[in-house]
Amino acid sequence: MLKIKRAYDKPEPDDGKRILIDRLWPRGISKSEAEIDEWLKDLGPTTELRKWFGHDPEKWEEFKRKYIQELSNPDKGAILRNIARTAEHTSVTLVYSARDTEHSDVKVIEELVNRLMKKVD
Repeated sequence: MLKIKRAYDKPEPDDGKRILIDRLWPRGISKSEAEIDEWLKDLGPTTELRKWFGHDPEKWEEFKRKYIQELSNPDKGAILRNIARTAEHTSVTLVYSARDTEHSDVKVIEELVNRLMKKVD
Protein backbone atom coordinates (compact mmCIF):
# COMPACT_ATOMS: atom_id res chain seq x y z
CA MET A 1 0.00 0.00 0.00
CA LEU A 2 1.32 3.42 -0.99
CA LYS A 3 0.38 6.56 0.93
CA ILE A 4 1.56 10.15 0.97
CA LYS A 5 1.82 12.39 4.01
CA ARG A 6 3.23 15.79 4.87
CA ALA A 7 6.30 15.80 7.08
CA TYR A 8 4.43 18.08 9.47
CA ASP A 9 1.72 15.48 10.11
CA LYS A 10 2.32 13.17 13.04
CA PRO A 11 3.83 9.78 12.13
CA GLU A 12 1.50 6.86 12.77
CA PRO A 13 2.19 3.13 13.13
CA ASP A 14 0.25 2.29 9.96
CA ASP A 15 2.55 4.57 7.90
CA GLY A 16 4.87 1.59 7.48
CA LYS A 17 8.17 2.52 5.84
CA ARG A 18 8.44 6.33 5.78
CA ILE A 19 10.43 7.69 2.83
CA LEU A 20 11.25 11.39 2.58
CA ILE A 21 11.32 12.33 -1.10
CA ASP A 22 12.26 16.02 -0.79
CA ARG A 23 15.70 17.19 -1.83
CA LEU A 24 15.76 19.50 1.22
CA TRP A 25 15.04 18.48 4.81
CA PRO A 26 11.69 19.95 6.01
CA ARG A 27 12.11 23.14 8.02
CA GLY A 28 11.40 23.01 11.72
CA ILE A 29 11.24 19.20 11.95
CA SER A 30 13.89 17.24 13.78
CA LYS A 31 15.03 13.89 12.46
CA SER A 32 13.63 12.13 15.53
CA GLU A 33 10.24 13.88 15.12
CA ALA A 34 10.01 12.97 11.44
CA GLU A 35 10.67 9.25 12.02
CA ILE A 36 12.02 8.88 8.48
CA ASP A 37 13.26 5.42 7.53
CA GLU A 38 14.91 6.51 4.30
CA TRP A 39 15.69 9.87 2.69
CA LEU A 40 15.73 9.66 -1.10
CA LYS A 41 16.71 13.25 -1.81
CA ASP A 42 17.84 12.39 -5.33
CA LEU A 43 14.20 11.73 -6.24
CA GLY A 44 13.30 15.35 -5.59
CA PRO A 45 13.27 17.73 -8.55
CA THR A 46 16.56 19.43 -9.35
CA THR A 47 17.13 22.76 -7.66
CA GLU A 48 16.77 24.48 -11.04
CA LEU A 49 13.38 22.87 -11.73
CA ARG A 50 12.15 23.39 -8.18
CA LYS A 51 13.02 27.10 -8.24
CA TRP A 52 11.52 27.58 -11.71
CA PHE A 53 8.24 25.95 -10.61
CA GLY A 54 7.97 27.81 -7.30
CA HIS A 55 4.74 25.88 -6.59
CA ASP A 56 2.92 28.03 -9.16
CA PRO A 57 -0.24 26.07 -10.12
CA GLU A 58 -0.17 27.70 -13.58
CA LYS A 59 3.17 25.97 -14.24
CA TRP A 60 1.96 22.58 -12.92
CA GLU A 61 1.53 20.73 -16.23
CA GLU A 62 4.91 21.91 -17.55
CA PHE A 63 6.57 21.12 -14.20
CA LYS A 64 5.06 17.65 -14.23
CA ARG A 65 6.32 16.99 -17.78
CA LYS A 66 9.84 18.21 -16.95
CA TYR A 67 9.92 16.31 -13.65
CA ILE A 68 8.84 13.05 -15.28
CA GLN A 69 11.67 13.58 -17.74
CA GLU A 70 14.11 13.97 -14.81
CA LEU A 71 12.73 10.80 -13.22
CA SER A 72 13.25 8.84 -16.46
CA ASN A 73 16.95 8.57 -15.56
CA PRO A 74 17.74 4.82 -15.17
CA ASP A 75 19.00 5.26 -11.58
CA LYS A 76 15.84 7.08 -10.52
CA GLY A 77 13.72 4.54 -12.37
CA ALA A 78 15.34 1.77 -10.32
CA ILE A 79 14.54 3.65 -7.11
CA LEU A 80 10.90 4.06 -8.16
CA ARG A 81 10.64 0.35 -9.04
CA ASN A 82 12.09 -0.55 -5.64
CA ILE A 83 9.48 1.62 -3.90
CA ALA A 84 6.74 -0.07 -5.96
CA ARG A 85 8.02 -3.56 -5.06
CA THR A 86 8.15 -2.66 -1.37
CA ALA A 87 4.65 -1.12 -1.47
CA GLU A 88 3.30 -4.35 -2.97
CA HIS A 89 4.19 -6.16 0.27
CA THR A 90 3.95 -3.57 3.03
CA SER A 91 2.81 -0.01 3.73
CA VAL A 92 5.02 2.73 2.33
CA THR A 93 4.43 6.40 3.04
CA LEU A 94 6.05 9.01 0.82
CA VAL A 95 6.79 12.00 3.03
CA TYR A 96 7.03 15.54 1.66
CA SER A 97 6.93 19.08 3.01
CA ALA A 98 5.13 21.22 0.40
CA ARG A 99 2.10 23.18 1.60
CA ASP A 100 0.29 22.71 -1.71
CA THR A 101 -0.81 19.09 -1.56
CA GLU A 102 -2.14 19.00 -5.13
CA HIS A 103 0.75 20.63 -6.99
CA SER A 104 3.69 18.86 -5.41
CA ASP A 105 6.40 16.56 -6.71
CA VAL A 106 5.05 13.84 -4.40
CA LYS A 107 1.92 13.63 -6.59
CA VAL A 108 4.08 12.88 -9.63
CA ILE A 109 6.04 10.21 -7.75
CA GLU A 110 2.83 8.71 -6.36
CA GLU A 111 1.36 8.46 -9.86
CA LEU A 112 4.49 6.83 -11.29
CA VAL A 113 4.86 4.35 -8.42
CA ASN A 114 1.18 3.39 -8.64
CA ARG A 115 1.64 2.67 -12.37
CA LEU A 116 4.69 0.56 -11.59
CA MET A 117 2.82 -1.36 -8.87
CA LYS A 118 0.33 -2.50 -11.51
CA LYS A 119 3.25 -3.90 -13.54
CA VAL A 120 5.02 -5.64 -10.63
CA ASP A 121 4.50 -9.39 -10.55
